[in-house]
Amino acid sequence: MITPKRRFAFVFALFASCFALAAQAQLIDKKALSLAEARKALSAATDEARKNNVNAVIAVVDDGGFLVAYEKADKAGRISTDVAIGKARAASLFRRSTAGLEEAVPKRPAMTTIPDQVLLQGGMPINVDGEVIGGVGVSGGSPQQDEVIAAAGANAVGVKR
Repeated sequence: MITPKRRFAFVFALFASCFALAAQAQLIDKKALSLAEARKALSAATDEARKNNVNAVIAVVDDGGFLVAYEKADKAGRISTDVAIGKARAASLFRRSTAGLEEAVPKRPAMTTIPDQVLLQGGMPINVDGEVIGGVGVSGGSPQQDEVIAAAGANAVGVKR
C-alpha cells in the first residue's frame, strides 16, 4: 500500500527531476579564450610592435573584458597601460573594432561616459567562428600602428580581417 507520505515523496522527486532537466536544457555552449590562446595573441602583437619599432602596451581580455594577458614595452608611456586595457575591453564588449567606435563618438558623445572603456583606435575583437571570445588593445604608437598591432594579435587566434 502506498502511503500519502510515499506518494508525496514520489511526486516531489518527479517534480524536482523535471526542473533539473529544464535547467540543463537552458545551458548553452560557448567558446572561451584560454590563457594559451591569449598568450598567442600577445606574442603575435608583440612581434608586430617590434617590427614597427613601437614601444607598446598590449592587453588581451576575455569576452567579459577581464584581463588575461598583458605586456608593456620597457619604454612605453605610463598612461598606455590603462589605455590598452580600455581599448581591449571596448573591442570585446562592443564586439567591434574601436576605430568604428571612435567614429561613432561625435554622433553619440554619451558613449564616452561608459566606465573602463577607451573608444580610440587600437582595439580589435577576437572572433572565432562568428563568436567574440575576447579583445586585444594596444597603446603606444599612432592610431594606425596600434590598430595594425592589435589586428595581428586578434588574427593569431581569431578570424583574419
